Amino acid sequence: MDADVVAVAGADTDVHGTVAPGYEPVGDAFRRNFTALGERGAAVVVYRDGRRVVNLWGGTRDVDGPAPWEPGTAQIVRSATKGVAAAALLLLHQRGRLDLDAPVGEYWPEFKARGKERALVRHVLAHRAGVPVLDRPLTPAEAYSPDLAAAVVAAQAPAWEPGADHGYHAHTFGWLTGELVRRVTGRAIGDWIADEVAGPLGLDLWLGLPDALASRVGRLGPLPADTGRRGLRARPKPEVAAAYADPASLTRRAFAVIDPAPDENDPAHRAAALPASNGIATADGLARFYAALIGDVDGGGRLFAPPTLALARGEASAGPDRVLVTRTRFGLGYMLHGPAAPLLSPGSFGHPGRGGTLALADPESGLSFAYVTNAMAKGITADARPQAVLRALRTVPV
Repeated sequence: MDADVVAVAGADTDVHGTVAPGYEPVGDAFRRNFTALGERGAAVVVYRDGRRVVNLWGGTRDVDGPAPWEPGTAQIVRSATKGVAAAALLLLHQRGRLDLDAPVGEYWPEFKARGKERALVRHVLAHRAGVPVLDRPLTPAEAYSPDLAAAVVAAQAPAWEPGADHGYHAHTFGWLTGELVRRVTGRAIGDWIADEVAGPLGLDLWLGLPDALASRVGRLGPLPADTGRRGLRARPKPEVAAAYADPASLTRRAFAVIDPAPDENDPAHRAAALPASNGIATADGLARFYAALIGDVDGGGRLFAPPTLALARGEASAGPDRVLVTRTRFGLGYMLHGPAAPLLSPGSFGHPGRGGTLALADPESGLSFAYVTNAMAKGITADARPQAVLRALRTVPV
């Protein structure tokens, strides 16, 4: 429940919702995203110590339509899904069912093929497993089959010795985490998350959208190019641009593991469970999820015990990323604060979604944050719209 809040309504920018006293700069920054950065439809939610202190939404439900964004509007959150998938493995470890220092092949014998015998479970979470690419990309229909996709990943030769280096597993992270959950629990990862995380916490968050909820999900699309966006024109470094342009690079191949690229607005895509890329959530669902990782939410207890929280945000990979071609930092399953992925503070952990979504938690301040949008910008880790709101949040005394 919102408490001690004031209403926010901006007729010119179509922004609605509530902010707690003192958090007004967050509302101002969110409104400016529509007037200065070309935002089409978005929501932002902030929790502090388990209580919601910001709950704002505005614009249109669909990137290409006039229907308004509503309080319960959900969107595909792309790679922000990875933070939810990672929690499944860490919670299984916390419950004594999964050893992070065991070889993946101990749970998934087929994965030992072609030099991956020494790949550990923690390597999967830290993007060190060495399998960010596939020799043969999967079609969307093949990608939607978890058994087939897992078999292809298991048969893949590593691009580097597992554990020796790190590189962002843009798509394969999902089949790696999903298959480990299935091998340990006998359940599909989407079902496990629904039963063990989303259901108990009352989260509007799904990995595999139920048909009955289709009407709640907006349409994604490119952020329009004709809106005079000041903060979204950053050009990539030459080496990064070259990596994306080279069909043979790990960068290009990692993001083209599914080819042709799926239609994210297709009901078949939304109904599938791709734990790296197609989770569907409201901003409140994501922010509440991260709030529960670090503390109690509405008397429901916290998800991560202190040792598990330390694993999530303790540095497990750092330095030049062989896929993203920039310096990145990862805990076990989560991006950490740094120049490539600015979060709220040096102690924060979370995950962006390519194009504009961002979700995180900051244990020291007790804050959790989620920004969800339907207008996809180019870029992966530092979109100007959530970053503008984060800058405002940093000014709020805690």
